[in-house]
Amino acid sequence: MSGSTYLLPLFQGSVTNSGNNSATSLLTAIEQGASGIGASAADPMSALRIAQRNQAQDIATTAAQPAVARDIAAFKQAVASARTPQDLLSNPTALKVLLTANGLGSEASYTALAQKVLLSNPSDPASLVNKVAATNASWLSVVKTYQFASKGLATLQNPSVQQTIANGYAEVKWRQSLDATTPGLSDALTFQSEAGTITSAGQVLADPVLFNVVTTALNIPQQIVFQDRSAQEQAINAQLDYSRLKNATYVNSITDQFLINSQQSSNGSTNLTSLAIQAQGLIA
Repeated sequence: MSGSTYLLPLFQGSVTNSGNNSATSLLTAIEQGASGIGASAADPMSALRIAQRNQAQDIATTAAQPAVARDIAAFKQAVASARTPQDLLSNPTALKVLLTANGLGSEASYTALAQKVLLSNPSDPASLVNKVAATNASWLSVVKTYQFASKGLATLQNPSVQQTIANGYAEVKWRQSLDATTPGLSDALTFQSEAGTITSAGQVLADPVLFNVVTTALNIPQQIVFQDRSAQEQAINAQLDYSRLKNATYVNSITDQFLINSQQSSNGSTNLTSLAIQAQGLIA
């Protein structure tokens, strides 16, 4: 999910600078079932197991909540009434639902810039979407999925696409409720589902969630984003064993330590968004 101008990934978690035991020692202790981590570790890890078990049912319940249902209905109505992509993306609720369902909800308040990104041409290497994609690859994926620049509203007018967005929106809202009680729980769920596909530091640096989980769990300062690309990759390569990311025990050890560290630092989190960082100078 990089040139110096678009270096910072979207942060969704807290900055952790631990001077305690090394990440290797912590992971080894967890994998061996060490009991010295502390009682506080039990709550977030139990919450993770419960969330995994109840996910489908809880998402359906969230979709039925009045506020969520209203947003989804407003989105579908906006698609039905819009004549152009510009019409649709000018609707704050429609833009919020679309971006949130596609993992970009934190960017929805940057409406002017978000609209320009979504309407830009992914085939043009100099386009705005390709610039911001160096920071967060989700932008390029969304633009290619809906193809507003070339297909207008055709993709979104498909009822099955609208339902996929509605389901995605409800899932994000459910994940936000998880994070409200257990910091980092949503990112832990995502990491567990995607860990087996990670083969390089580049993937970690390009994906905000993977970046947050890996750096937080392994006590890699997130300020590495201010270093050059090779230094960022070296910092991750030194700590993360890609050959073991298909091993459930190793993956669980990373998510467990991520949840522990997230809980400990939840009162001092730093949240930055890729568009917030880039906003200066990009809007004409």
